[in-house]
Amino acid sequence: MSTSSVIIEIDNLKFTYPGINGKPPPGSKPLIEDFSLSLRSGERCLLVGSNGAGKTTILKILGGKHMVDPSMVRVMGKSAFHDTTLTSSGDLSYLGGEWKRDVAFAGFQVSIQIDISVEKMIFGVAGIDPKRREELIKVLDIDLSWRMHTASDGQRRRVQICMGLLKPYKILLLDEITVDLDVLARADLLTFLKKDCEQRGATIIYATHIFDGLEDWPSHLVYVAHGKLQLALPLEKIKETSNLSLMRTVESWLRKERDEDRKRRKERKENGLPEYEISTQKPLNNGWDAGRLNSTQAGEENFIYSSNSVLR
Repeated sequence: MSTSSVIIEIDNLKFTYPGINGKPPPGSKPLIEDFSLSLRSGERCLLVGSNGAGKTTILKILGGKHMVDPSMVRVMGKSAFHDTTLTSSGDLSYLGGEWKRDVAFAGFQVSIQIDISVEKMIFGVAGIDPKRREELIKVLDIDLSWRMHTASDGQRRRVQICMGLLKPYKILLLDEITVDLDVLARADLLTFLKKDCEQRGATIIYATHIFDGLEDWPSHLVYVAHGKLQLALPLEKIKETSNLSLMRTVESWLRKERDEDRKRRKERKENGLPEYEISTQKPLNNGWDAGRLNSTQAGEENFIYSSNSVLR
């Protein structure tokens, strides 16, 4: 364990997505519960778990995208949500998802397309160290002549990562950001990120399902299942108890989790219960639908009738 000070502190985190009134719907089950974790400067944390385990939600909470009690999540001693200087200063950086947007009456996840050169985008960011910029362009093998409206998914991803890393961060949150990269770009990026931690003392949390090149990359491994922390240990401690590779070790955890889930569902079915626990909450979304000005959410007693409302 590093002797440096704690830079990320999560204390008994509990989180439920709010309803239209900003409060958790009645009968809703917390998505994240009893989650505690602390990381120090320079540490690289690999966040693993099955799909739907809560990894993205945890990263977004740390990135200040969801409001929680300030005492539950502290980043550099500040509230991740309430202190906007963390992100505005660039000290806290979040990279996740793709450059897409929802367009009213057109659809969801529409790629943002603009006829602009990659060179103009990258060199248009002010106050950047030229050496760091050139290194990132080389690491990600970016061709400055690319134009964003004709770039492939992998090329767009490289530009997205480059733009997100131009300013030196103190904390970096990565959510499956390398999924579109080829083997070389991914390996070179991981080397760059590791150097950032070792030389500048940056702290990184990286959620991924791709384990190529990660065998000795993380300093810590955190395993989450059903929104609850299952394990948080330095990588060296895990290697002492397992002769398997990192990928096989994580695979064994996920297989055990899946088998237990299947057994639980079978027992529920035999007892005449639904295989999956069904929340008693009524809302199916946050109350709004794309391209509509009025709420689509039904109240306890009455439906909202409107020409712009969807009746359920």
